[in-house]
Order: sequence, then C-alpha cells, then structure tokens
Amino acid sequence: MTGHAKLENDLIAQIAGAADEAALEAVRVSALGKKGSVSELLKGLGAMSPEERKEQGAKINALRDRVSAALEKKKSELKEKAIAGKLASEAADVTLPVRAAPAETGRIHPISQVVEELTAIFADMGFSVADGPDVETDFYNFTALNFPAGHPAREMHDTFFFPPDANGERKLLRTHTSPVQIRSMQKQKPPIKIIIPGRTYRSDSDQTHTPMFHQVEGLVIDKKSHLGHLKWILAEFCKAFFEVDDVKMRFRPSFFPFTEPSMEVDIQCDRSGGDIKFGQGNDWLEILGCGMVHPNVLRNCGLDPDEYQGFAWGMGIDRIAMLKYGMPDLRPFFEADVRWIEHYGFRPLDFPTLAGGLST
Repeated sequence: MTGHAKLENDLIAQIAGAADEAALEAVRVSALGKKGSVSELLKGLGAMSPEERKEQGAKINALRDRVSAALEKKKSELKEKAIAGKLASEAADVTLPVRAAPAETGRIHPISQVVEELTAIFADMGFSVADGPDVETDFYNFTALNFPAGHPAREMHDTFFFPPDANGERKLLRTHTSPVQIRSMQKQKPPIKIIIPGRTYRSDSDQTHTPMFHQVEGLVIDKKSHLGHLKWILAEFCKAFFEVDDVKMRFRPSFFPFTEPSMEVDIQCDRSGGDIKFGQGNDWLEILGCGMVHPNVLRNCGLDPDEYQGFAWGMGIDRIAMLKYGMPDLRPFFEADVRWIEHYGFRPLDFPTLAGGLST
C-alpha cells in the first residue's frame, strides 16, 4: 500500500470514528490545517522535478478532495443526529389532554364565597362594609358593649387573653365583630348602615365550633329605625341568601348585653330527607341574634339615646355556609384538604350577583 493510500485510509477511519462535531474538527485540522498531514504533502512539491510535481500534485489534490468530501458528509450526519436527539428529548405527546388553565382548576373557599354573597346582598340594600383589628382591648370588646366588670357573659365567651402589658392592660383576640360597631359609631355621625364580616376567636372546638371562626354583623343607627325595619332586612336577606321565594321567621326573646330588647331568629325549614330546605316545611332553625342597640352602648360611643336609636344583628358565616351548601362538619373548613376544596369550592370567576345568581 502506498503512503498516500495508507494516509487516506487512516484519515477516513478517523473521520468515521468522530463522535461529535468537535472531534471531527480536530481531524480536519490534523489533515487539512496549515501543518496537517495533507498540507505537508503539498509543501513537498516544490522540491520535485516538473514531471514529478505534476503527477504527485494531481494525486495529492485528489486525496485532499476525497478527505474534504468525507469530512462534509460526516459533518452532515452529525448535525442530523444532533437534531434528531434534540427532537427526541423535547418531544411532546400531542395525544395527551391539555392541562386545564389555573382559572379552571383553582377554587374559591366557601367562606370567601359566602362573604361575597353577603356583601352583594347587603350592598343592594345600601349597606357598606366596615372592618377592624383582630386584636382588641377590653374596652372595645366588652366594656363599651355594656359588659360590666365581672359580668358572667365575659366568661361565657372563653376569651383568648394576651399577657398584661407595662400598664397592666390585657389585650385579647376579639370574641365577636361587635367592637367594629363601637369604632364605627365613634368615627362617624349617624346615619350609619354597615355590615362587618370578619374573623373571631373563642376557646372552643368540636364538630360545630372552632377556635377561630367567622361572623358577620349588621348595624343601623339613625333617628327613626325600629324593629319593623330590622325584620324586613333579615327577611329579605334570608330570601336572597337561601335563594327561596318566601321565608317565614320567628323572633324569640333572648338576652345580649348590647341590645334591648334582644331576640333570636328562627327560620322555617324542612328537615326531612336528610337535607335542610328553607321556605317550606314545619320545622324551625335558629340562625342569628339581633335587637335594638342598648342605650348604654350609644352613650359609650358619644351618641344621645334620646336622639338616636338603631338595631344590630349577628350570625356565624361558617354556620350559614354549612346550612346552605350541605356541609356536615365545620372542622374541614380549616384543614386545607385539597380534595375538600375541590368538592365544595367555587370557580374563581363566578362572582356572586343578585342578578346572575349567588351560588351558580
């Protein structure tokens, strides 16, 4: 085998064995570079006679052309292989179902949904939404609401107290949203027409009670409000919230330190069949407490009870959510179980409106 043939075989073997474009480039430089093996052969032509130069030049150029062609062919093969590998690694199975958009998979918690429903109903009646701090003072949570010092009702609330501060005052987690009524009456002059949804806290836990729960209270203060107005507001709320055409209500005497007279409200329902249906049947279900604002509460807020009067009511948001949507246990509301929220949750963009429906 001549030297040219052996060199060509060696180069073709190196080209065939190149695993990637970098290795192939190294073979090209070693063969056709300035100091490559083929280039060195061309440099030797100058020392030959004209006849030898013509003969050997033709052979060397033919060798260079064949090596160049082998390099280009191998380079094309490596590029195709790289593209095929990239396509394989980035392949998408178009037969798989498309993932649902976040707006389709996300869910609104029932408590958030019910708060939006309450807001829509009472906003239609002209109420605004008020808010206040979760950490309260004894004055706003008890004293201003006509709870005398040592009153047993203070103990009934199972209050979460903080350690005393430097002044000996003990802050607490509010046991109801009623302190916002006091703050609202102190900040603005009547007429006042507000609802107060928010978190409240009591040391209690079972199937129908949790240490943190949600309440909504309503307050109307003016010069002419009376129990007839209160009854109409509550009846219209129940019809709108439970989405029934008519509802019968029963007012029973009760006691709350901050209202006088005080009442608890039952609404007509049907408990047969395992579900509670409102607006029909012969059963009754308690849903809220209410009454006329006590004159002492008005005085504590700087209002003259001989000039102003009003009424208030309060109910548990968690409880009415359970009643409306058939949830048997309160505790899963706070357990962050994805399966539960997928079952009872609401689609994010289905905003409740009176015109379009609250719970559709």
